[in-house]
Amino acid sequence: MNRTRHRISVCTSCRHKGTECRPGLELIARLRAALDAAGAVAEEFEISGVACMAGCDRPCTIAYHADAKATYLFGDIAPEEDICDLVAFAQQYRGLEDGWCAATVRPGKLRTGTLARIPAMVLATEARAVQ
Repeated sequence: MNRTRHRISVCTSCRHKGTECRPGLELIARLRAALDAAGAVAEEFEISGVACMAGCDRPCTIAYHADAKATYLFGDIAPEEDICDLVAFAQQYRGLEDGWCAATVRPGKLRTGTLARIPAMVLATEARAVQ
């Protein structure tokens, strides 16, 4: 069975303003544990830290992406508060054929914490007339 591999990327350099606190590593650990507890979801998601996702004003930033699906970038994520919403979105995102969903159907803080929704890359070719 050919399954789409889903990826979750977490910024590890985001800092809370005025502190040295970098919550990305804590978020990765909590999210891995929560996805593992969710069973089948964990098998279909790869979680990794990335150096920067340019969401510095809205730490902690996290992205959900997969081949042929829209990518989502969320900000203002708190490792100790938002895990249930992140797991719920993973389950939702996994079931979306093209990854596209309205903000109103996303769980909790992810309704308002969206920094970007990037459409899936579509390869297009230009037909050239041969003369």
